[in-house]
Amino acid sequence: MNLPTSFIKTIRITFQEDGEKFLAVLPALIDEFSERWGLTDIRPVTNLSFNFVAFAKREPSPSGRGQGEGEVILKIGVPHRELASEIAALKLFNGNGACQLLESDEERGAFLLERLTPGTMLAELADDDERTHIAVDVMQRLWKTLESGNLLPDVLEQAPALQSKFIQLSDWFDELKTVRPHFNGGTGPFPKEIFERVESFLPELFAGKDVKLIHGDFHHFNILKSEERGWLAIDPKGVVGPAGYEIGPLMINPWNSFSDGINFQIKTERRIDIFRERLGWERERIIEWATAHSVLSAWWDYPNLDWNYSLNCAKVFSELIKNSRGLA
Repeated sequence: MNLPTSFIKTIRITFQEDGEKFLAVLPALIDEFSERWGLTDIRPVTNLSFNFVAFAKREPSPSGRGQGEGEVILKIGVPHRELASEIAALKLFNGNGACQLLESDEERGAFLLERLTPGTMLAELADDDERTHIAVDVMQRLWKTLESGNLLPDVLEQAPALQSKFIQLSDWFDELKTVRPHFNGGTGPFPKEIFERVESFLPELFAGKDVKLIHGDFHHFNILKSEERGWLAIDPKGVVGPAGYEIGPLMINPWNSFSDGINFQIKTERRIDIFRERLGWERERIIEWATAHSVLSAWWDYPNLDWNYSLNCAKVFSELIKNSRGLA
């Protein structure tokens, strides 16, 4: 199987030695799980990034024990913490607000998902207000699902074991503490004013009591349309932290939508208004979470990936904070 050069590069950069091992055994893993789960016609998606993802067909199980048949999605990745938390989150969501997990092998980093048809991405809609309202609808469905009264008994029974696998949002933001040591006490290419502003308001953001299991990578390419079940989330990270973070990835997407800055700022203001109306959150908190995520995203991508895009978004959000506080 010929894998895209960009996919190979991303796996090597992101996972280093583990990535090299993964690429070497990937063909064998595809064959193994195709046989185990009764899959045929494996067709990799065109936009492979951090995992191998492919369309496949599944034959009915002779034993009747397998879930799902027909068109499915096979996903195989380098076994690591985020993959384990994704599988745990999908189990807990149990198809409510998210795609349905059909099979999984956490130790080997492989799982099988329902295929969402037609699979229209939220990014494909032209009206940004409509996109934002749909995103809030999906977000609220995920949160509502995890209220104990909405969990099915068998899922509720698994919940304590699954919770131990979730990522803590605070661990992600602790990574920003490595920026100053990396740049000998400074902030390098990250504007000092913006970085210090994020450092100053992060403790207050994390002091909030609205802590939930959140998607963690909630944006326009991870929300797809199912003809039968409406708009659903895919690829949850499975993160526990303040709910406000959920809008962070959404605010900087679709990726590279930052053009002349002016249009991006107008779109940002409209999104903030919708979040305030639908979620009841304070304007300043929305902007702070957007800024914090943008800086974190830029640090994650520095220096090998497109870290400048996230940083440009952070500059726009930071200016909005200054304006809202009446700062010079």
